[in-house]
Amino acid sequence: MHAQRQRAVFLDRDGTINIEKEYLHRPEDFAFIAGAPAAIRQLKDAGFLVIVVTNQSGVARGFYSRAAVCRLHEHLQLELHKFGTRIDGFYICPHHPTAGTGDYRVACTCRKGAPGMLLQAASDHNIDLGRSFMVGDKLADIEAGQAAGCRALLVRTGYGATDEPQVAARYPGTKVFNNLADATAYILAGQ
Repeated sequence: MHAQRQRAVFLDRDGTINIEKEYLHRPEDFAFIAGAPAAIRQLKDAGFLVIVVTNQSGVARGFYSRAAVCRLHEHLQLELHKFGTRIDGFYICPHHPTAGTGDYRVACTCRKGAPGMLLQAASDHNIDLGRSFMVGDKLADIEAGQAAGCRALLVRTGYGATDEPQVAARYPGTKVFNNLADATAYILAGQ
């Protein structure tokens, strides 16, 4: 007998959970967007898995290493622990199709707007994509969520306000929220 598949909220990292900083990789430069830790805790308390899916082309470009990304995620977890919560999984795409070196310069299926990271997480964590959400601040986040079969939500933090017209044109009817806290309230209201 198969265990019931779980619901998840996939979160973009930069501009959705934390303040957007170009090629963020140092823990000392990390800062949460107001309300994000509480929103993550509320999603977890409601029974959702919370999975981070993040494009990190800074690895491909040689700006920082995969190990630096992992250190930042360890720092994020330690900070969330102070709020009584945590992320259930981190998925990163270190590739870029044109800017990058070596094996990282590749057109891959994991870089958002492709759904590869979400599909891998769904396989790893027994996630029902049709009952899950993707929340992010870029058109690529909405594309990835749609391609994976999730309900995709845009937040205006980070690049969201800039990308909102493109999202509205490409994916009419996409729900848009000021921040992760507001998107979380919408998700939980539909329980």
